Amino acid sequence: MAFPNKPIAHLLGSSGPVHALAYSASPGTYVLAGSSDRSIRLYNPQSGSSSTTSTTTTTNSQSSHLSKKNAGSPVPEGRLIQTYSAHGYEVLSLSVSADNARFASAGGDRAVFLWDVASAQTLRRFGSSASSGAHGHSARVNSVVFAGDGDSLLVSGGLDASVRVWDVRSGSPKPVQVLSEAKDAVSALAAHGAEIVAGSVDGRVRTYDVRAGRCVTDVIGPSVTSLCLTRDGKAVLVSGLDSKLRLMDRETGGCLKTYADPGWKNESLRVQSILGGKEQYVLTGDEMTGAPGSDAEGRIWAWDVVTGELKATVRVPWGPAGLEPKKVVGKDGKEKGRTNVISCLAWREGGFGDQFCVSGTSGVVTVYGYN
Repeated sequence: MAFPNKPIAHLLGSSGPVHALAYSASPGTYVLAGSSDRSIRLYNPQSGSSSTTSTTTTTNSQSSHLSKKNAGSPVPEGRLIQTYSAHGYEVLSLSVSADNARFASAGGDRAVFLWDVASAQTLRRFGSSASSGAHGHSARVNSVVFAGDGDSLLVSGGLDASVRVWDVRSGSPKPVQVLSEAKDAVSALAAHGAEIVAGSVDGRVRTYDVRAGRCVTDVIGPSVTSLCLTRDGKAVLVSGLDSKLRLMDRETGGCLKTYADPGWKNESLRVQSILGGKEQYVLTGDEMTGAPGSDAEGRIWAWDVVTGELKATVRVPWGPAGLEPKKVVGKDGKEKGRTNVISCLAWREGGFGDQFCVSGTSGVVTVYGYN
């Protein structure tokens, strides 16, 4: 089956770049998007109304950094179900509980927010200065993930080079564990069983066995920006700031496969990579420092997991047809070019579903699917 390269929905509403995406747990009906505008939005990618009418309304009322050029769009617009507002700073990470009743978010607030999906209210704020004092993160939180039996734990990693484990059930404002082996910012987290996997700007991937109290360190070299575990937990996809993606064997620490292309560059920005298509593909965004895209387009890249062959390079529009980025004029009086840096991605049902979504600078979430 060919790689799904046709947009099936646009999700609008953000008034700034989107930094985090997550599908709801199986069957993955909904999409959560965390934005630099300090809000989190819940969407149903399935269109519920005419794309022409809804696109015009949303653009005028919410997407202030987009300007309307022509009416209408051939790609349907998904439905905005709910907006979650409590963050005081940009949202950088999202994690959804297995029962879909809760989700966690984190970002510039230096705290982890636990939300009730139905009421749109925060249940807890782990690490906030009011409740945790000196026990929380001292800088922004880059990543958060549910862990433990029944999603009883939340794990957060931040710019302060620490990983903190929070007990969701206990009500304690203090973390149950602080892991401080990283020598620089913790940029990405993943969890599998009793293990926590942490990627750091110091170029290491550390695996903590919480039950055994053991830490195993794998040296990658370049700064690590993203982690994605295979479903069986035996391998992890690692993104680094050397324009390479590596699939690492977690038992031996060896590199199973490297994915790269002369046209793809990732040397300065935090660009996410994931596994998708039932772990047939490695998928990543693009910081757009290579060949520029036309019409403020972004790009996503897909490689075959086994062979390492580049299977697709997909252009991602800034938004629906008729919408374009507002012009930005520099201090020199000249108009600046705009590029849609695709920095976050999510694949339905943990990479085993029939669609995926991407977003970045434009704030528009574009959904791709097989159908």
